[in-house]
Amino acid sequence: MVNIVLASKSKVRKQILYNNGINCIVEPANIDEDSITESLLKEGATPEIVAKNLAELKANKISNKKNEELILGADSIINIDGKIISKPSSRKEAMEILIKLNGRKHQLISSVCISKNGSMIWNHTEKAELTMKKMEKIDLEKYLSKISDENLYSYNVYQIEGEGRNLFLKIDGDENTIMGLPIKKLKEYLNQYE
Repeated sequence: MVNIVLASKSKVRKQILYNNGINCIVEPANIDEDSITESLLKEGATPEIVAKNLAELKANKISNKKNEELILGADSIINIDGKIISKPSSRKEAMEILIKLNGRKHQLISSVCISKNGSMIWNHTEKAELTMKKMEKIDLEKYLSKISDENLYSYNVYQIEGEGRNLFLKIDGDENTIMGLPIKKLKEYLNQYE
């Protein structure tokens, strides 16, 4: 399979690629996601458009520096009632997010984009629906206490591949999509690209 550059510092995305026989080198794009999201929302963008644009911006940023290479950008966002929930910047914010999701259904939207020579050549966006259990505040606090700062601030408030699975009553959707990389469609594209 073709080699790619992953424009993300997500260890989980890198692991998904590795588990699926896709070699990659990592070069994070480091874009200001919050201000871009805010700007897109002011223009009336849907959560799907926000995720797609963030993935594309990441891929294009690295692609401008690495001509002829395939660059993979990815982004995942939580959408609850049409509102985007960003990654927390403090434990207090993380708790507020968990309280918002508590006992409710939300969508996790993951978008991937492949760029080459500074332009997007392919993209795919996938959704999963998750219903969180109704939990007591003390249980949410216990859960948060088990999550390292690095994981909390990098991957949002739950990691489905670890402790986060216990937060949910129902999960509809592909697990890799929930972890941030809709790998099935990406593999289909890469196989056909070769």
